[in-house]
Amino acid sequence: MTLRPPPYQPPHPPPCRLDAAHWRTEVHRDEAAWDALREDWDDLYRRARATPFQTWAWNAAWWRHYGRRGRLRLVTVRRDGGLVALAPLMMRWRHGHRVLTPPAAGQSDHTDVLLDAGHAEAAAGHLAGALLAEPGWDVLDFPEVMPNGAVSRLADRWPRPGTRAPSSVCLRLPACEPGEFPARFPRRTAGKVRARLRKIEARGLDVREAAAAEAQRAVGDMLRLHARQWQGRGINPEHARPRFAAMLGEAATEMIASGQAALTEYRQDGRLVASDLAVIGPDWVGAYLYGAEPGLRDGMDVALMLLGNDLRLACRSGVPFLSLLRGEEGYKLKWRPDLVRNERIVLCRSVRSAGYLGVVAGRSRLTRWRRAARTVRGA
Repeated sequence: MTLRPPPYQPPHPPPCRLDAAHWRTEVHRDEAAWDALREDWDDLYRRARATPFQTWAWNAAWWRHYGRRGRLRLVTVRRDGGLVALAPLMMRWRHGHRVLTPPAAGQSDHTDVLLDAGHAEAAAGHLAGALLAEPGWDVLDFPEVMPNGAVSRLADRWPRPGTRAPSSVCLRLPACEPGEFPARFPRRTAGKVRARLRKIEARGLDVREAAAAEAQRAVGDMLRLHARQWQGRGINPEHARPRFAAMLGEAATEMIASGQAALTEYRQDGRLVASDLAVIGPDWVGAYLYGAEPGLRDGMDVALMLLGNDLRLACRSGVPFLSLLRGEEGYKLKWRPDLVRNERIVLCRSVRSAGYLGVVAGRSRLTRWRRAARTVRGA
């Protein structure tokens, strides 16, 4: 649907107690800004309700391996010197338009900006002003925004054309101990799930989390297992590329050290048979990627093994949900998860970019048609 925001308020707060505050906006294009902003970025992340895909570690690692010189736009808003808003963006050309989009969008299940929860409304207004004052772009495109994403606040303050369109479906489960998980099913199914959990326990696997210092090695091992399990079934080609392994290893090293990720390894008789990388946010643990020996499925439910470990991790992390992230695959849907739909938020600099909105709307209709057709075929 087309956004119909209220009239734009210029980047100066209305008369109120906050008038005494000093606001400053800046757009960083130099790659040295990654290191210069790290401490403030990490501090803002702790005050924002963002996802692990908005951490400094995730974005900086992505840029080191995928970024292109001259494309960086790190837009910051400071109040009395403290960072209260941050929009990590990069320039791309799409459909004949200059598009600003989150750098790591292709490898992230959620895209967003960072807003200090204590100053979110005012900071969003100043962020809108900073973006509109920045020359050389046509469209802002955030492809995977959660329902409560901070970009929604930015969209509410946006005075120019824009649109919201349905995006990917994410699946989530309430956090619980693995032994409590069968209670969400009917009696007969619950009994089967308990029996599968007992088989997993009887397998006697050695389960441990990799330390931050082991992350590079552990990610490489996980991706090799991931490639084996998908052999002959159409693996995501990016997951097989060296730059993805390098990026993920660097991000995992920083995120494990900061409590923003965990990589669990499963060994049988000393041999690695499965690995599971989860990201940890303020509201959920997300099951990002795993790898398993194909033969491990003989006599054991590998998906339930990984799910049980991630549920345990969510409980230990004190978050209410385990997110299975994007995708409605059958092996996820059998756990009866709740469906949460992301949305795509597109904001234009001027009416001249209306053609881009038409492309977004057309693709959204095509996606809905394909989804409906799959549902009919599966009926």
